[in-house]
Amino acid sequence: MSAWWESLTLLGQVFACIAIPATLILVIQTIMSIIGVSGGGDGDVDADGDVPDDIDIDSDGVFGTELPEIDDSLDPGFRILSLRSIIAFLTIFGWVGLICVRNGMANIWSLLIAFVCGLIAMFVVVLAMRCMLKLQADGTRNIKNALGKSGTVYLTVPAQRNGTGKVNILLQDTFVELDAVTDEENSIKSGREVVVVGLSGQTTVVVKEK
Repeated sequence: MSAWWESLTLLGQVFACIAIPATLILVIQTIMSIIGVSGGGDGDVDADGDVPDDIDIDSDGVFGTELPEIDDSLDPGFRILSLRSIIAFLTIFGWVGLICVRNGMANIWSLLIAFVCGLIAMFVVVLAMRCMLKLQADGTRNIKNALGKSGTVYLTVPAQRNGTGKVNILLQDTFVELDAVTDEENSIKSGREVVVVGLSGQTTVVVKEK
């Protein structure tokens, strides 16, 4: 190992000092991602599918309430300078530069080629993360999709929003249990069929008996 290190030029040693630690971090990030641990804050989608806290939902329970769309540009996974993309840049930059130096290429060309390859790696990582996050978002439960859906009362829904019950609804091809309130004068008993006519807050639906 020492012989290999001493055989490198100064620039080659710089490339090696960049490539080796970056590669180790990249491997750790990959392992953490495989086992389900967030590896760098690149914008994982909330696993429980709840509507994010920064989205305001009108609480008047009016059918057809419009919900603001989430701006994809605000998602950390879409930024060029994320931790993952920087690590990818450093890894490719270091190894490509080291290979160029070891093959006798001039320093200026080694730096230029390594830099270009690093930028390409960075953009590839960003595009990959964007695709992954879109796939996750497509399968995430969005409560606004419950509007107009029919369901069955699981726990009695008290009249005139004097408490919260629960309903079972087919939402995005999956049966889910949601908190529910109603504006009707009578409570809606367990087992009754209901329809969602609005939203109340971020996780509760407004229902009426069919």
